[in-house]
Amino acid sequence: MNKVIMYSTQVCPYCQMAERLLKSRGVEHVEKVLIDKDPARRDEMMTRTGRRTVPQVFIGETHVGGYDDLSALDRAGGLMPLLEAA
Repeated sequence: MNKVIMYSTQVCPYCQMAERLLKSRGVEHVEKVLIDKDPARRDEMMTRTGRRTVPQVFIGETHVGGYDDLSALDRAGGLMPLLEAA
């Protein structure tokens, strides 16, 4: 299964929903980058994604986006193939 990285904050309800969705699809570990604890990582996130909001989800090298993007991808049937890609 592809590695999942999520830029997050400690108190973000959409981050928690994104993590729940990923776990319900079999993801055992989500590597969380807490940008509220490490401001330099916020700059990294904005450079990588062009976005300011959390969550920002990466599956492997693919930037999925935020929770709405993740749930739309799941509804469209695209999440599992991305997670399972080797």
